[in-house]
Amino acid sequence: MELAHSLLLNEEASNQLGDVQKAEFIFEWLRYLEKLLLATNREDVREKQKTLVGQLLSLLNSSPGPPTRKLLAQNLAILYSIGDTFSVYETIDKCNDLIRSKDDSPSYLPTKLAAVVCLGSLYKKLGRILANSFTDTVANILKAMKSAESQGRYEIMLSLQSILTGLGAAAAPCHRDVYKAARSCLTDRCMAVRCAAAKCLLELQNEAIFMWSTDLDSVATLCFKSFEGSNYDVRISVSKLLGTVLAKAVTAKHPGAGSKQSARRVSLGEALELLGAGFLRGSSGFLRASGDMLKGNSSVSRDVRVGVTQAYVVFVSTLGGAWLEKNLAAFLSHILSLVSQSNPKATQTQIDAVCCRRCVSFILRATLGGLLGEKAQIAAAKEICQAIWRLKKVMDAVLSDGNLETRLSSADVAASQHVLVCASQELGNLIHSLGTTAAPLLQDSSTGLLDSVISVVLHPSISVRLAAAWCLHCIAGALPSYLTPLLDRCLERLSILKSSPEAVTGFSFAVAALLGSVTHCPLGIPHGKGKIIMTIAEDLLCSAAQNSRLSLQRTQAGWLLVAALMTLGPAVVSHHLTRVLLLWKCVFPVSPKDLETEKSRGDSFTWQVTLEGRAGALCAVKSFISHCGDLLTEEVIQRLLPPLPCAVDLLTQLSSILKTYGSALKTPSVVYRQRLYELLILLPPETYKGNLCAILKELAAELTAPDTQAAASTCLLPALCHPDDLLILSPLLQETDHRFIEEQLLLGNGVACGSLEYDPYSIYEKDVEGDSVPKPLPPALSVISSASKLFGVVCANVDEAQRVLILEQLLNSIKHTKGARQQTVQLHVVSAISNLLKYVAGSKQSLGPEVRRLVLTLVLGALESPTPLLRCAASEAWARLAQVVDDGAFTAGLAQVSFDKLKSARDVVTRTGHSLALGSLHRYLGGIGPQHLSSCIGVLYTLSQDSTSPDVQTWALHSLSLTIDSAGALYHVHVESTLSLIVMLLLNVPPTHAQVHQSLGRCLNALITTLGPELQGSNTSVSALRTSCLLGCAVMQDHPGCLVQAQAISCLQQLHMFAPRHVNLSSLVSCLCVNLCSPYLLLRRAVLACLRQLVQREAAEVSEHAIMLARDGRDAAADANLREVGLEGALLALLDRETDESLCQDIRETLHHMLTSMAVGKLSLWLKLCKDVLAASADFTAVTCVDTMQEEEGDRGDDASVLTRGDDKPHPFSNPRWATRVFAADCVCRIINQCENANSAHFDIALAQEMKKRDSRNDFLVLHLADLIRMAFMAATDHSDQLRLSGLDTLLVVIRRFADIAEPEFPGHVILEQYQANVGAALRPAFTSETPPDITAKACQVCSAWIASGVVSDLSDLRRVHQLLVSSLTKIQAGKEALSQLYNESASTMEILAVLRAWAEVYIIAVQRHKNHKQALKSTVNSEDSMRSGSSSAAGLLDLVCTDLATLSKLWLAALQDFALLTLPAEFASQLPTEGGAFYTAETSKSAKLHYHDSWALILHAAALWLTSTGFADPDEGGANLSRPVTPTSMCQGSSSSGAAVKSPEDVYTDRFHLILGISVEFLCSLRSDASLESITACLHALQALLEVPWPRWRIGSDQDLGIELLNVLHRVILTRESAGIQLASLEVVRQIICAAQEHVKEKRRSAEVDDGASEKETLPEFGEGKDTGGLVPGKSLVFATLELCVCILVRQLPELNPKLAGGPGGKASKPKTLSEEGSRLVAAALAILAELPAVCSPEGSISILPTVLYLTIGVLRETAVKLPGGQLSCTVTASLQTLKGILTSPMARAEKSHEAWTSLLQSALATVLDCWSPVDGAQQEPDEVSLLTAVTVFILSTSPEVTTVPCLQNRCIENFKAALESKDSVVQMKTCQLLHSIFQYPKPAVSYPYIYSLASSIVEKLQEIDRRKPEDATELQLCQEGIKLLEALVAIAEEEHRAQLVACLLPILISFLLDENALGSATSVTRSLHDFALHNLMQIGPRYSSVFKRVMASSPALRARLEAAVKGNQESVRVDPPSKHAKSLARNSSIQLKTNFL
Repeated sequence: MELAHSLLLNEEASNQLGDVQKAEFIFEWLRYLEKLLLATNREDVREKQKTLVGQLLSLLNSSPGPPTRKLLAQNLAILYSIGDTFSVYETIDKCNDLIRSKDDSPSYLPTKLAAVVCLGSLYKKLGRILANSFTDTVANILKAMKSAESQGRYEIMLSLQSILTGLGAAAAPCHRDVYKAARSCLTDRCMAVRCAAAKCLLELQNEAIFMWSTDLDSVATLCFKSFEGSNYDVRISVSKLLGTVLAKAVTAKHPGAGSKQSARRVSLGEALELLGAGFLRGSSGFLRASGDMLKGNSSVSRDVRVGVTQAYVVFVSTLGGAWLEKNLAAFLSHILSLVSQSNPKATQTQIDAVCCRRCVSFILRATLGGLLGEKAQIAAAKEICQAIWRLKKVMDAVLSDGNLETRLSSADVAASQHVLVCASQELGNLIHSLGTTAAPLLQDSSTGLLDSVISVVLHPSISVRLAAAWCLHCIAGALPSYLTPLLDRCLERLSILKSSPEAVTGFSFAVAALLGSVTHCPLGIPHGKGKIIMTIAEDLLCSAAQNSRLSLQRTQAGWLLVAALMTLGPAVVSHHLTRVLLLWKCVFPVSPKDLETEKSRGDSFTWQVTLEGRAGALCAVKSFISHCGDLLTEEVIQRLLPPLPCAVDLLTQLSSILKTYGSALKTPSVVYRQRLYELLILLPPETYKGNLCAILKELAAELTAPDTQAAASTCLLPALCHPDDLLILSPLLQETDHRFIEEQLLLGNGVACGSLEYDPYSIYEKDVEGDSVPKPLPPALSVISSASKLFGVVCANVDEAQRVLILEQLLNSIKHTKGARQQTVQLHVVSAISNLLKYVAGSKQSLGPEVRRLVLTLVLGALESPTPLLRCAASEAWARLAQVVDDGAFTAGLAQVSFDKLKSARDVVTRTGHSLALGSLHRYLGGIGPQHLSSCIGVLYTLSQDSTSPDVQTWALHSLSLTIDSAGALYHVHVESTLSLIVMLLLNVPPTHAQVHQSLGRCLNALITTLGPELQGSNTSVSALRTSCLLGCAVMQDHPGCLVQAQAISCLQQLHMFAPRHVNLSSLVSCLCVNLCSPYLLLRRAVLACLRQLVQREAAEVSEHAIMLARDGRDAAADANLREVGLEGALLALLDRETDESLCQDIRETLHHMLTSMAVGKLSLWLKLCKDVLAASADFTAVTCVDTMQEEEGDRGDDASVLTRGDDKPHPFSNPRWATRVFAADCVCRIINQCENANSAHFDIALAQEMKKRDSRNDFLVLHLADLIRMAFMAATDHSDQLRLSGLDTLLVVIRRFADIAEPEFPGHVILEQYQANVGAALRPAFTSETPPDITAKACQVCSAWIASGVVSDLSDLRRVHQLLVSSLTKIQAGKEALSQLYNESASTMEILAVLRAWAEVYIIAVQRHKNHKQALKSTVNSEDSMRSGSSSAAGLLDLVCTDLATLSKLWLAALQDFALLTLPAEFASQLPTEGGAFYTAETSKSAKLHYHDSWALILHAAALWLTSTGFADPDEGGANLSRPVTPTSMCQGSSSSGAAVKSPEDVYTDRFHLILGISVEFLCSLRSDASLESITACLHALQALLEVPWPRWRIGSDQDLGIELLNVLHRVILTRESAGIQLASLEVVRQIICAAQEHVKEKRRSAEVDDGASEKETLPEFGEGKDTGGLVPGKSLVFATLELCVCILVRQLPELNPKLAGGPGGKASKPKTLSEEGSRLVAAALAILAELPAVCSPEGSISILPTVLYLTIGVLRETAVKLPGGQLSCTVTASLQTLKGILTSPMARAEKSHEAWTSLLQSALATVLDCWSPVDGAQQEPDEVSLLTAVTVFILSTSPEVTTVPCLQNRCIENFKAALESKDSVVQMKTCQLLHSIFQYPKPAVSYPYIYSLASSIVEKLQEIDRRKPEDATELQLCQEGIKLLEALVAIAEEEHRAQLVACLLPILISFLLDENALGSATSVTRSLHDFALHNLMQIGPRYSSVFKRVMASSPALRARLEAAVKGNQESVRVDPPSKHAKSLARNSSIQLKTNFL
């Protein structure tokens, strides 16, 4: 294939190839040439032009296939447009000669067709250059058309279209001829020709004025004729033509009167009338003025009506949304008149009426729903409302008129019904799509929308009543706040108007529809409504017998209400279950005998009522089972069963009852049967075991009944066929945008479409297809469907003999019928058999041999049925049978049957059926063995090349694709042959056979999947396979059929997944962009599925390619939006107008992937997109011109010529729907989250501004803060509730992310501060009384976040938002009763808890700030300013909350008690209060639980803080009670409900304590994986707060088990949660528990001492753990539990502490390491706890734990003693030293019982510390001497002397000190001096003297040495000062007789540091400081030891002179400059304190 990549065709290479390869080679060369010509220099092209033209023309003569000829023609045209054009006429003549040729042989046909295509392409590209030759060409082509076959006609039409495109107005002379030719083709018998003719005429109408003026009528008639017998593609093309021509006619600007064509302007009325005529009278010739003269009963064929319907939509879409707004009234009245009394023909029969109504509904949906923005939709709804009022007036006049003309009037009423049905349904749909934005419409009293709908509920026609009820359903679903009022209103009318039959049915429908909408309203309805409805239903059922005029209606209404009530689910139904079961029991006779007596009594009417009642009861029970599965306990099932046998008995008797009482009972009996079957399908077969045989007989009779209607194959079979098969076998079953109207063509003319009136009970069911009206089929059809489903269940559960009998009976009934009846029976039987096999396979049963034989015979017959769907279902059953039998030999036998049939049969039916059967066998059994695979493939290869029958090719190829899919790796040997077959067929099958191409696409897709990642390979065989795959995709991409293009895209998608490098992304993306707005739903789905995959890997590249495509603008079809807003914007715009749910989901996911990978890089673009979408909605007043791209998809063609481009450029997002705006708001949140993971500058304004200055391309989120706030504000204040929620969410995210960012221009302020007003304004509307609770709840969350964020410090500003919370608090204080009655009680629970949670958050923050503020005050006593500024907000916020704290605390405790009750396990359910809790009702407890789960944690924390602040003494326990009783279950009240004695304060405290502790422990000990960190943290903080006060500490201290329990729970939390914050909080609680235990032990000891007196001290009992023995029992010991927990923390941070890891306790020491900040804090906290433990033990107990504690403490010291600069200690070392000090100074060390043991243990510990000095393996870092020396010093100073004065230890200590003094590091020396200072001053000589003796002399030497070389830096200066201080200390402690020597030693040193006046001037700051220090000390020493001083001075004159000079010099310098502050401060701070005072 590489050889094909050249400018000239490599003929040598191509001639060596076989035919198939040669065709591939040439196609590949042409593909390459097309790209190459566009990129090559003109001169080079001209040079080789002649050769190239010759090569191309020779190819033209070699019979090229369809794709090749198309490419060849394109290349010729490009070649001439780039190169010279002088030989073009020669080429044209050659083509014309080829066309004129008389050779009619099939082999010559491709050449002729290629010539036609070439002409089209040349004229299209070169246009007017060729204007002078075109008349001959056109004449020649038209002449050729007369004798052409279908392919020729098809190509000629497309070629003419190209010629017209190229020549434009210049082609005028031929317009009429082309028009004539196209007219004949428009009614051609070949559908593809019709499509081509429509495209040709569409092109023609651009220039041919006569088409939309003088010949308009005939064009319309022609289109109507074309619709007859058309397929979907023809309807799309022709409706586009008709709609466009009419639109042109209405809007045309006609030429002046002087021109030849005096065209008349067509008015809108005339255009609509033309369409109306086609809709009502079809294509029969008609006289426009007096159409009614044509009597006769011919009904319009459905395909014409559907075609005209689509033309209406195209007509309006072409004119655009703005036009529709202006002409709304005229358009609406015309469309509704199509089904009004003025056109009775359209609605003669019910079937016709239903179909016409569907068409009208579709037109209204596609235009009003698809083209109008929300504001215009509201206007349309008002218009519809007025139409309803007008009809209502007419109807009222007729009904009130008492004259004799009633006969006529009832016809009027009947005729108006269809208009009302369409109007009501569209009104419902409009409001449903508007959602809560429709609120102004319902509030507008002038429209009276609700009144108009409710008035129609009383209409005499049942269809209208149902439509009105459905409309109410939609209103309630869109506006949940109207649900309860509407329900109340309907129930009230139902009670008042009980005696009117219309009112009873109408309002019961309405109530049922409203109940059905409750599932769409998350906030629900009040629980009590269920009781009212149940009562009314019972009342209706009981009073049915009282009045025969109403019995039927009341019975139906009663059961309908019960059935609808079941949809509310178990929570509601459980309360009414006994009443329902009682009604169910009463509706059937008790025994068969009663049934017999029933039969003999009564008449036709009573039986009608009875059957209606029983069918209703069955329906109610079915509804109960499907909606309340949780209530189906054994007991309930036992109560449901008794009436069943009787119901089945009645089923068997129905036929005799029918005979007795006549045909009036026919429909009721069908309905009864259907209801019973539906119920039995839901019940397990065991429940009706006894009746199985009776039911089976009835079912067999049902399926083969003689009076069955026309075969409704399309209702039964699609469910039984595989969805993939349906696509190929029945184009009508494809999902399209027109499915709603196309469905009626599926059903055949005799069958009605589904409609609500066929089954009123479906009004409360959730519709399968989203939000459209339920469309139940007529009972006669649905009963067959249910019967065949039930047959499967029942037949599988009877015994073998019964099965055989029944199957034989079915087989015989098929044999004994003929013709259409036989087909019908066969269809029913096959669907029943399929269901049987499906059920048997699912339940893993088996079938006996005889049953298999019968099933096989039945299925085999169907496999050869003329109905394609039946063949498809039979092949599925065939494979299922093999699956059930599961035996290789049987399967092989089945395959053999098919092989034999396929070899012998020549008819299409057998060949298609059996080829699919083979494919299905593979699909269900995953292949049927390798030996069969080859023969199977061979047969399918042969069939797929049968060019005489495209159907056989399609089925065979489809079957081949199934075989490839299921064979998997086994197929590899066949891949090459299959691929070459596929490519060969793709290159040769005519484009008119699109379904063959689709099947080829499926095969290619399956092959690519089979090859998988191998496609990445680089060897020649793989690369050849890959090239063939790509070539196949290219052929399909160029195919005109949209569904083939969809296949191409999914093949490329697979290729991109396995071999991404080899797929040309830019051409793929351009193909995707062009098809984004295709009118074919399946193509759009394929495009988006592919895009979604591409953007997951390469979002940026895809986006770039899309922009490039828009810039090139070569392809006019690319969406206009791409140019302005890129692919992202185009997808958003598509999301706005797309209606298919799965497609919308794909668009959203694609956008999410793009946002994730690109939002940070293209920040401005994304934010602008979101802002445009949100801002477009904000201006609700100005409706801009609607972009014509906004049309419903089905009405937009493949090219953009249909789009009328307005002069004024419309906004890319004009009037986006609320759902799109919600999506945009969510995107904003996602963008913020994405930025969080990116550069930190996104959240730092100073950095962002600086980086933006550096490079203006930089973009950061913080710079767009104003936009973010604006978007959140716009969304939060919108009309749509969902958007308000999203807006508040966005606001919350913005507050949380940006609260801490400082404002660089105003230090001390944050950037959010300037947006206070916006935040307040966004929140305020959420607190109005009519706001739904979910919005208020969300707004409370935002309020608390705003207050807690600390953005606003000024109290007056805070008050604004605080006030909103206060108002909501006042609202909820009234209790659960007073809150909104519009929604379910759980909604008010949600609101109350949200308010309490918000207050809790604010209170927690206020307390925290107050605490921090207090600490700040302590630390900054002197800086008054800072204190003043901060205090107002910190204290102020707390003051603000405190005013409501009394109320809040009670509410918080009540909420916590509710939560505690709700979380009790199920077995305690009986203990729960019957009337519910403080904030929930018992009935809604399940839904309320979720709301409690969201809020309890913060409320718990707040309640604990409040209890802490009151110190468990409620300040106003008696006084300020709540303004209401806080419900009996509440804990805060004085008297309990039983009126027992008032609780003492102690009991109240105990209750509160246990409540908080209980909730915390319950939560923490069973942490679920989804428990949020916030909840865990809040819980731990609550425990901390609780333990800050004495009383709870006393409780825990005195109850050891409780403490241990808590510690175990905390241990689990630490083990299961990695978060450092949570672990620290847990440790803090542990510390508090230990302190509580300590306090308790101290208290016990103290009281024992007081009681026993000091005299008997020896006998005192031991308190504390370990008692007298010292043993600690795991599980019973608090200390042991604490140790476990601390070890866990320490070993996690420092694994080396674990002796096992460290290789035993004597393991080699490891290198010390620095921990992370979090790790250090955890270790420090654990050590602090260890220090407290000895105090909890008895002396013996302390001895047992001491080794562990010391081991851990010294271990931490050793592992973390890292050298830090300046001799600082790391915080872990600091912590271990503090712990050491705590242990060493413990009273236990001195207690007589433990003194000895402690001493020896402490000596060992000291030895261990000393061992740390032993050098670690050479290279590793040494431990820090300062840390270790400090530890030694702590030992020396804190223990009793006998520990440290042991000579061996003491000597080692001294040596270490000495070594440190001689260290090279002066910092170490200085720190050593400091430590020695404290040791020297130790009061006990035994300890301090050895050190003084050993070390004093070294220090003196050190000082003298420094003096000699003068100190150089600050460290040495400090060292000197510390040394001098040491000597001074020695002087102070020396005995009198030695002191003189010491002073004599010290003075020379001090004086040596002094400077004289000359040296002072030039001294460095260090020597100067030393001088000052020495002088200062001398001045103090002189007076203190004056005698010694004088003696020394006298003995050494030199010293004296030096001192005097220094004093004099100092005085001089004082005189010169004021005393240096520097020296002063140095003197003051000279002795740097240790960081922490351990010593």
